[in-house]
Order: sequence, then structure tokens, then C-alpha cells
Amino acid sequence: MTTTHPTEESHARALDADDPLAKYRERFHIPFRDGKPVVYLTGNSLGCQPKDARRLVEQELEDWANLAVNAHFEGRDPWKDYHEQFRDPLARLVGAKPSEVVAMNSLTVNLHLLMLSFYRPTRTRYKIVIENNAFPSDSYAVASQAHLHGFKPNDAIIRLKPRQGEHTLRTEDVCERIIAEGDSIALVMIGGVNYLTGQLMDMQTITRIGHEAGCVVGWDLAHAAGNVPMQLHDWNADFAAWCSYKYLNAGPGGIAGAFVHERHHTADLPRLAGWWGNDPATRFNMQPGFEPVASADAWQISNPPILAMTPLKASLAIFDEIGIDRLREKAVTITGYMESLICSRCRDSISILTPEDPGHRGSQLSLVVNTNTAGIRDRLEERGIVADYREPNVIRAAPVPSYVSYHDVWRFVDTLSDLVS
Repeated sequence: MTTTHPTEESHARALDADDPLAKYRERFHIPFRDGKPVVYLTGNSLGCQPKDARRLVEQELEDWANLAVNAHFEGRDPWKDYHEQFRDPLARLVGAKPSEVVAMNSLTVNLHLLMLSFYRPTRTRYKIVIENNAFPSDSYAVASQAHLHGFKPNDAIIRLKPRQGEHTLRTEDVCERIIAEGDSIALVMIGGVNYLTGQLMDMQTITRIGHEAGCVVGWDLAHAAGNVPMQLHDWNADFAAWCSYKYLNAGPGGIAGAFVHERHHTADLPRLAGWWGNDPATRFNMQPGFEPVASADAWQISNPPILAMTPLKASLAIFDEIGIDRLREKAVTITGYMESLICSRCRDSISILTPEDPGHRGSQLSLVVNTNTAGIRDRLEERGIVADYREPNVIRAAPVPSYVSYHDVWRFVDTLSDLVS
């Protein structure tokens, strides 16, 4: 192992030489600027393209051209049951049984479909718990669901805020609020990893406390799926939904996913029904009566969009090859390396929103730029650094372990320290 100083470039090179996952970087297209690969730290917004994605999409385009409708049954990867191959790899990523997951729609659409089943308010139990800094789409979704049921969003939504002077939520505060107002809460629906701060929530504990208070508990896993290991089945979560264009690298607008715990599969729940949610054994009988399949597939409405699913297939193959636990191991290490460099070189000009405890964060550091903030995103890009910037002064840097190198992290901090000094 290297004995160089941790802040030196040679140390980053040595870490890459010792990294067993370094070879997987070659499985992705890394964007270029001025003929050189950029430092891409925006996988928390849009992941890099797996190189196999083009080949797989072209295969489906060729089958469409050559077989047309018959590709549903005679294609190299027949479309009729195409979505079924996603169950096992998605189940492994989120800790579920294959029957509990389905690839479908987009994230907010899935949240709405699931809330139609699981947000069942009464006159006295009608409130929804979310984070105060939840992603705007979540806020819009829960507000519109409350309004749909005749409640005023300002009254129906409980927004969890950190303590004065703190940036992230404490698990004990979340649980105490749920316990205190449990009789009025119908649904707890929090982000598994917060988009802004990068905080990883204690999903197991919050789910348990929510259930003890009589609440339904669902999770928005937009920044958790493909980022951190989970055990949704064992944690007894009622439902969850996620997108796939961030850490799952399925491309812009890529097919999303949903989880429904198996105990709900045969329950008499209201849902919006469609053809592809019908039991496949009777689907082609073309009868008017809906017979939901006893799995998460029952929440499907339409047949799968093959071309949108194909890039996810390419990405999931890489996830299966590496394994989420090995990815998490590197994520903890490389995120910690970024943190140590920031603290060593930018302490006076950068503060970190994300929790210090590696167990309470994913592959992201949210950096508050306190000096020389003007045009910081553009100035970084001019130097070959692509990182997400949120107003007024937060850089969300995501060292995704499958394609970001330690030298990338060194370049980022070296450039950032120069720009903010």
C-alpha cells in the first residue's frame, strides 16, 4: 500500500492501482471535454451510459425492423415477457422477493399509483409525513393526493425539519414526531437518501416505528436504489418507488421501479388497473373483468416500453457482476477520501451538509460553497469537472463507485480549492 501523503496526486493514483473495482470504469462511456475525459460527479442526477446499452437497444430496433409484431414472441429477447427478467436483479438491489418488485413507469407516476392504494385517509387519520427539504416532485405528489381526498395540504402534510443549527434529521426526532402524532398520520413517505443533503435515513427503524403507530410506511428511493444496500422485505416496508436514471444508469427518463410487500399482494386494495396488471394466465382471454396477478405486477397498467428498459438491462448486468455490497464498500471509502481532501484543502471556504458518519450517507457529499460562489458550476466545467449545483450555493458531488476513480476525486478537490480560495 502507498506511503505517500493523502493529499498528494500520487496517493490517488496508488488508491486506483489498488482498487478492485477500477476495471469497471471501462464498461461506461465517460463524457469528454476538449478531448479529455471529464471528472463526472453527477451520477446522482444522470448516471453514465453503460457501453452495452447501445448494442442492446440496436438489437431491439433490429428485431422491430425485421419481425415487427412477431418480435413479441420470436425476437432474440421476446417482448411478451421482457419485463420479467428485471425481477431478480432489482430484488437483489433493494432486498426484496422477486414477486415484490416491478420495473414500470417513472418515479412520481409510481408514487401516485402506490399512494392511490396505500394512502387511505379517514376523518381523523389523514396526515402525510415527508422531509421539509424533500424533492419538489414529492411535495407536489403528496399535496395533490391530500387535495384529491378533500384535505388541505397545509394541514395534511407534516414536514420534518432538522434541529436549529443542524442540516440533517435525527432518527430519534423523526420517530418521536411519528409517535407524538401517530393517531393522525395515515402515511409516512420519506426519501431513503435525501437528494439535497445526501443523508441516508434509518429506514428499518422508521418503518418499525411508523407501523407501531398504525401508519403505512413507503419510501422514495430515487437516491437510494443502486447507491446503498437495502432489505425492504425484511424491514417490512409497505411500498417503495425509485427512478433508474441516477445510480442505476438507465438513461434519461429511464424506466422506474416499484416495490410492494408480499403481504399486500392479495389484499383488497384499491388500484388503477390496466391490461398488464391482469394475471398473465387470463390476460389474453380479453375479458372485461380485471384479475390482478398476485405480485407487484398487479400495479402495472400498460405493457412495458422495451426501448426504455433495455439500457437498464445493460446496467443491471454490471450491478450483478459487482454486487451492491462491494459497491457500497468502495462508496464508503471514496466518499471518505473526498471528505478528507475537502477538510484538508478547503476547510475555510467549504462546509459539508452531509453527515460525517459513513453509515448515514450514500455516495454523495453536499458541499456549501462559502466564498467565490459566482459562476462556480461553469468555472468547474471549464476545468473539466461536471458536478451538480443547486441554488443558492450547494455542490452535490457524487463519486459513484462503478466509474469514478480516486484520481477523479483528487482532480475535483484540487480544482475546487483553487477556484474558491
